[in-house]
Amino acid sequence: MPVSLSTALRVVGTSLFALAVLGGILAAYVTGYQFIHTEKHYLSFGLYGAILGLHLFIQSLFAFLEHRRMRGEGRPVRLGRSVALCIAAYQEDPDYLKKCLRSVKRIAFPDLKVVMVVDGNGPDDTYMLDIFHDVMGSEHSGSYVWRSNFHAWGEGETEAGLREGLAHVQALVRSTTYSCILQKWGGKREVMYTAFRALGDSVDYIQVCDSDTVLDPACTAEMLRILEADPRVGGVGGDVQILNKYDSWISFLSSVRYWMAFNVERACQSYFGCVQCISGPLGMYRNALLQQFLEDWYHQTFLGSKCSFGDDRHLTNRVLSLGYQTKYTARSKCLTETPTRYLRWLNQQTRWSKSYFREWLYNALWFHKHHLWMTYESVVTGFFPFFLIATVIQLFYRGRIWNILLFLLTVQLVGIIKATYACFLRGNAEMIFMSLYALLYMSSLLPAKVFAIATINKSGWGTSGRRTIVVNFVGLLPVSVWVAVLLGGLAYTAYSQDLFSETEVAFLVSGAILYACYWVALLTLYLAIVARRCGKRQEQCGLAFAEV
Repeated sequence: MPVSLSTALRVVGTSLFALAVLGGILAAYVTGYQFIHTEKHYLSFGLYGAILGLHLFIQSLFAFLEHRRMRGEGRPVRLGRSVALCIAAYQEDPDYLKKCLRSVKRIAFPDLKVVMVVDGNGPDDTYMLDIFHDVMGSEHSGSYVWRSNFHAWGEGETEAGLREGLAHVQALVRSTTYSCILQKWGGKREVMYTAFRALGDSVDYIQVCDSDTVLDPACTAEMLRILEADPRVGGVGGDVQILNKYDSWISFLSSVRYWMAFNVERACQSYFGCVQCISGPLGMYRNALLQQFLEDWYHQTFLGSKCSFGDDRHLTNRVLSLGYQTKYTARSKCLTETPTRYLRWLNQQTRWSKSYFREWLYNALWFHKHHLWMTYESVVTGFFPFFLIATVIQLFYRGRIWNILLFLLTVQLVGIIKATYACFLRGNAEMIFMSLYALLYMSSLLPAKVFAIATINKSGWGTSGRRTIVVNFVGLLPVSVWVAVLLGGLAYTAYSQDLFSETEVAFLVSGAILYACYWVALLTLYLAIVARRCGKRQEQCGLAFAEV
């Protein structure tokens, strides 16, 4: 069969499959078909709930199978391969940067080349250069403060000076084991581009890392093992955990959410070779592929505007677009900083949601090149938030008080089931607090996703540098509107509802007691297990590379 005809058939087939999945979920949602229900429908179980439950079961099953496969991976790594570690830095907290560089020096991989590029070359940025020299040493390291960058001239720069700077950066990166470049501000993608472009084809693989990340000594070898084992794999990501998980309640809940995202969701995607985002703190790519699409990646546009966020997700998508697989391995680990304040976390999540929806559209162009799971999961996860928003609004404005309470109970029940599975898979009882994240998702992430779509072309790093935390209250706008909508719906339902029947009163009282008991139990456990450890030395990590 001709290649063009085969491709066309696959495009048509995956498109029809995507429409069938979406149509099936939509039909189940709209019809509201119920398998079983009590009299007057106080309790019921329907087709839509069965579909979501089946999805969670299948996802968990394949994640488990992928973890079993990972445990069996132990073939030796070909040490003859060359690897460069590229670190992106921007106004980093000095303590985090020192920890990052110390962990880099402990990586168990011979002749690892390290390139750190700092987004900024002013007096306020030179402290990062000093830290680099102090930690990495001066014997095998070199540095350069560049007036410009590859795409923008610095103040007072001449054409001859620009050419000289370009040549100097490339020569320094290729000839020095440890190199640090300070360049004109241009955003994270500009920083990553400088490292990739300067390296050129001088190495076989490129590993990426953020300046707030502590790397496990075996991380490089474990990711290289995956790439060397299968030439069809173009990129691989590792297990990203939280360095400062006990700093606040928001960082702790982020830590359990991170574990679920990597070890269930991405582990499942890895089983089918279609991990949709290799995270910036820990990832590795075949350099030959990266150099192939480097210019297209850098010059990405969306709706006529240049893209300046979602760099890691688009890098992954570029690998997928060439038909190569992307994988995840829990054997490669790192710890990274996460926001400890609600507003900074909310801004981060909004920025990630923007890149998710933008990259979802790009990713859809390559469904036909990969396993049908990528098509199926993209449809389910892409449209689920909107089904959930519609459900919430309908319940709060057209339901009864019991329906609202039942919905809240169902959300927490699903959260407990997922958390219990995570406790089993990880072997850590702390994962039970994953069920608390459901409230954060419902109250904050849902409106943030809508706001992300409305402002999808607004650019920027999205979160400030960690040396100086800048408070941005814009993220509170969608949350405030969402809360007002829900409170209005609750008031309307309470006002318009008829008198409660005796049966309904019994359900309401029982449900309220059950819901209250859940929160009392979980909050008591949180205060007893988690809150008392906040602010203490990072004993929680349980990872040898945490102490650097």
